[in-house]
Amino acid sequence: EVRLVESGGGLVQAGGSLRLSCIAAGFIFVDYAIGWFRQAPGKEREGVSCLSSSDGSTYYADSVKGRFTISSDNAKKTAYLQMNSLKPEDTAVYYCAVSLTSWAVSPYEYDYWGQGTQVTVSS
Repeated sequence: EVRLVESGGGLVQAGGSLRLSCIAAGFIFVDYAIGWFRQAPGKEREGVSCLSSSDGSTYYADSVKGRFTISSDNAKKTAYLQMNSLKPEDTAVYYCAVSLTSWAVSPYEYDYWGQGTQVTVSS
């Protein structure tokens, strides 16, 4: 059974930074994509960033380009989302997810999801 557990969320002032972590258990896939998504109250879940295991390609939503960085440590089976220069509009529950395809941007392409971690950015 694949389990994804996020951590690192919290309350931060605008301009601050947070690093989210996503630890994977029961994970033995060869080619996969890791994605970070977020969902604010009353809004649809949106893609923030994704990373392909096959060639390291990355995707960032326009709203986070230049501020967020996705990475992974395969030995630790952990993915990260470094978030800098945070803005109040970044406030949301952040989810990590794994897709069984090597490249996936849409949340509908993801097969496994974590429980989410709350990020709140105060102005």
